[in-house]
Amino acid sequence: MEDTLGFIKVACGTPIVSVANCQRNAQSIIDIMRRAADDGAAILVLPELSLTGYTAADLLSMPFLQREAQLALDNILSMTNTVPIVAVVGLPLPVDGKLYNCAAVISQGELWGIVPKTYIPNYSEFYEMRWFASGATVTQQSIRICDKDVPFGTDLIFTDETKKLKFGIEICEDLWAPHAPSIDMALAGAQIILNLSASDDIVGKDSYRADLVRMHSATTCSAYVFASAGNGESTTDLVFGGAQYIAENGTMLARAERYATDSVITEADIDIRRLDSVRMRDNTFSSVSPAKSFRYIEVPLRTGQDEDMISRAFDPHPFIPSDNSQRNSRCHEIFNIQTHALARRMQASSSSKAVIGVSGGLDSTLALLVAVKTMDLMNRPHSDVVGITMPGFGTTSRTHDNAVGLMKALGITALEIDITEVCRKHMADIGLPADDRSVTFENLQARERTQILMDYANKINGLVVGTGDLSELALGWATYNGDQMSMYGVNAGVPKTLVRYVVSYAAENEMSQSAKTFLLDIIDTPISPELLPADNEGKIAQKTEDLVGPYELHDFFLYNFLRFGFGPRRLFFMASRAFDGVYAPSVIKKWLITFLRRFFSQQFKRSAMPDGPKVGSVSLSPRGDWRMPSDATAAMWLAEAEEL
Repeated sequence: MEDTLGFIKVACGTPIVSVANCQRNAQSIIDIMRRAADDGAAILVLPELSLTGYTAADLLSMPFLQREAQLALDNILSMTNTVPIVAVVGLPLPVDGKLYNCAAVISQGELWGIVPKTYIPNYSEFYEMRWFASGATVTQQSIRICDKDVPFGTDLIFTDETKKLKFGIEICEDLWAPHAPSIDMALAGAQIILNLSASDDIVGKDSYRADLVRMHSATTCSAYVFASAGNGESTTDLVFGGAQYIAENGTMLARAERYATDSVITEADIDIRRLDSVRMRDNTFSSVSPAKSFRYIEVPLRTGQDEDMISRAFDPHPFIPSDNSQRNSRCHEIFNIQTHALARRMQASSSSKAVIGVSGGLDSTLALLVAVKTMDLMNRPHSDVVGITMPGFGTTSRTHDNAVGLMKALGITALEIDITEVCRKHMADIGLPADDRSVTFENLQARERTQILMDYANKINGLVVGTGDLSELALGWATYNGDQMSMYGVNAGVPKTLVRYVVSYAAENEMSQSAKTFLLDIIDTPISPELLPADNEGKIAQKTEDLVGPYELHDFFLYNFLRFGFGPRRLFFMASRAFDGVYAPSVIKKWLITFLRRFFSQQFKRSAMPDGPKVGSVSLSPRGDWRMPSDATAAMWLAEAEEL
């Protein structure tokens, strides 16, 4: 049965090696294996030649040391036969008159396979060709070791079918090669690559090495686990810092502090299902075949990983960088994409004006700022932006005054058209009671506003700029043929949780001080469609998040549902971790069900959505990233969600 959550804990272990003392090194390895297993790790990778020491130099060619290394390996097997972990240990192995720098895969008293190093460095401080042959020359498929015939070669991938997991192994220099062995391993299905290394430290090398690991994990769309030799190997002219990195598809999940004086373990939970999802969606990756064939060796991993032992953290706001400089950089880029896209559409449509309904809310504010900046880009006056505020039954003085004040501060053409009377007449015309507060009452206001915008744009050869955002598109939180419709939707790719930050960025960096005053108050205003009358104090009575749920939860669901295809159980688990202490599990379940129900039922609105610029990896355009039948059923998703 498949592990549906799809996490696997991996570990890097760097023992303090005693060079040429194999039995002592074996005991250090046994201790690290037990520690990592107790932490819940399923796979442990140790440094290159960890049984003998990488810096043993000419001692490596001595048969006595080679024999002692095999005896030490046999000792590890017998002493860890009840330790539930797969460990990869480095040692030199003589085969048919040649010596190979090898990685041995062991688990619970069994030796499952031996992988020799492919690329043998012989430059600068490295002299490995003095002792070792390349594994690329190996022709035989197995060797006799520890009284057992064991698969041997560079064509081995290790797998556990119950966990839908495959991992491959390369050794140190293999990563630096122009065509690393891991490229073919990844193309052959390995989601995890383990690297046993003895990479010494010089100035600047750590950052380069870390970037190499991180970017190689992105190139191979894999998790890359790198464990290098530490303090015990430092000798003569070389210093080894014990570098350890765990990267996943371009993101560094964990790394060790170097220069420890004791053994070090670094752990991380690899998201196998996420890697699988990215690979399936990336047809560039899936369309390429490996340059060689592989043998798949079944190695059972520890079963039933307890959810409590999964230590991976989940970003509660995946659309928003937590680092201030990165967030500002992203907002700057989004704002530029929006403005350049709108400029191109206005040029292509020969539009004289940009027409926007300005409500005093965040979405219309962002669209307005984009339009104003677009005029700067096109060397046109701000007066070519026409902002129309259309107060109705639910408009409050706060949002109205902010809308009017912001339009004045920006120097645009401002109009005000009150829709209350025309809506009352329309209600009478269709026989809707004056005290009705149903969805019809709400939607007729949205459609009246859209009609005004469209007709006025026709009158002045203008382009109606849409204000709806990505989160509203996901939930269908828009009136069909009302605010759902425009001539170009500049916010269509921006999620609700990010809109606030883009407006804040524009306020600080793109707009005047007079405009900034209004923008800061708009940022602090509760999100509302303002379609129902205000309360007795004239404040907003209809708050969107009270009705549809917290947008930070919905944006979390949206990102992980669309980007990786995760199901309800997985979404619930991740959200419960990400929002621990913020929302109770029962609350998360409630809004997850709302998200799934609305996402499926509201596709018909997205099928008819206007053009709008794509700004991120998640998009709902029916012409680009998301093609879904309007009548698909959410029954299976809802059934699993209800059982949580």
